[in-house]
Parts: sequence; C-alpha cells; structure tokens
Amino acid sequence: MRKADASQLDRVLGIVRDVFRGEVVGAYLFGSAVLGGLKPASDLDVLAVVQRPTTREQRQRLVAALLPMSGRKGRRHVELTLVVASEIRPWRYPPRMDFQYGDWLRGEFERGNLEPWPPEENPDLTTLLAMVQLGGRPLLGSPAAEVLDPVPAGDLRRAVSNVDALLEGLEDDTRNVLLTLARAWSTLETGQIRSKDAAADWALDRLPPEHRAVLARARAGYLGAEDERWDDLAGDVRQHADYVVGRIRG
Repeated sequence: MRKADASQLDRVLGIVRDVFRGEVVGAYLFGSAVLGGLKPASDLDVLAVVQRPTTREQRQRLVAALLPMSGRKGRRHVELTLVVASEIRPWRYPPRMDFQYGDWLRGEFERGNLEPWPPEENPDLTTLLAMVQLGGRPLLGSPAAEVLDPVPAGDLRRAVSNVDALLEGLEDDTRNVLLTLARAWSTLETGQIRSKDAAADWALDRLPPEHRAVLARARAGYLGAEDERWDDLAGDVRQHADYVVGRIRG
C-alpha cells in the first residue's frame, strides 16, 4: 500500500474512533486492498462493526468528515460501511446495514439525506460481509472470525444473483457495473470472490468474442491503462450486460 493510501486509511480509522469511541467491536479493510492489491481506480473499502445503531448526530459527523476527504485532491474514494453486531451475528438473511458512505451518494449527503440507501434487501452487503469474513484485514478490535458468522454458500449465491438494482446504474456507472457483473458470474460459477480485475480476467476467458471488447475496456479503465470512454462501444454495452446477466440467472 502506498504511503498516501496508508495515511488516508489512518484518517478514516481516526474518524471512526472519534465518532464511536469505545463502541467499535471491529473494523476491517477488504476489497482490492486484500484481493491482489489496490489498483489505480480502487476504493478504500472499510467495514466497521459497532455495538448499537448510529444516531443522527453520529451520521452527521461521519459525513462531514468524509465528504472533504474522500476522492479529493488525488485521494482514493472511501467506502465505509457500518453494521450493528447484534444484527449480523447470529447470521440471518438478508443482513441489515446501519450506515454506508460512498461517493456515489455524495449528492444525497450534500442535500442532507443521511440515509440515502434503499430500505429493502441489500444484496451487496451479503457479498461484502463474506469478503470480510474470508479475508478482511483487522484494523481495530477483534479478528473478523470472532465477530462475523460465515455467510452460507446458498445466501451468497442468492445475493450475487440479485443484480436488478445494479443494472440501474449501467449508463451512469458503466465500468463498475460491468466489473461487478463479472464478479457475480465468477462467484456463482466458482464459489470464490475475486477482485474486479481478476474476475474480469476469468470472465474474458469464457465470453464469446463479440462480448469481450466491452469487459476488456472496463478492466483497462479500472487498471488505469485506458481512459474510460464508451461512445465507440455504446451499442455493445447493454448486449454484453444482458449476456452476463443471462449467465448469472441461468
């Protein structure tokens, strides 16, 4: 991890400590940072498990501290997810998220909406918890295996198969949606949760030739090898997504 990334991660942990004091059961780094290393477009993904639901004042403090720091002045985007210990252990599906900061929600936070995520089932949280339980790096508190129950394989499959909400972002968040679809397909076929670029590699070997260019472009953009542009592939993006979704649902 680069010195700048480590420094930013320390700032995120400092924010969590300051807001929650002794209420943090554990905090864990996951995602690209532990699945092959951070890439140019990788976020800093952190899960914190707390003892009780966050208050409005705590959410205000988290948002106020993260907005000027996440994705600003060359820093990485931060994704901070909070769950309450009693809500995720013992395990039950679907798990409940207490708070999440991500820069795709920046506009909502700036307008004062401190709970902009949908109240219904959040399949991404199941995948996130599985990633942390299987390979999250402890940052604060107890190891993940002492805080989280293993996610049953059937629940993980159920979660990654639920891509309807993800597809709503295909036009505005094309690269991320395409890579996440590749990871869902890979997880369903193999039971493994790969990094986004590794999942793309896996999927590229299995795609028909006519669907490879779209995913190759998404992978290259994620790795910083190409600027992200879709104008020349605009007619192919939806066809690629439809093909992968068919494999996921099949």
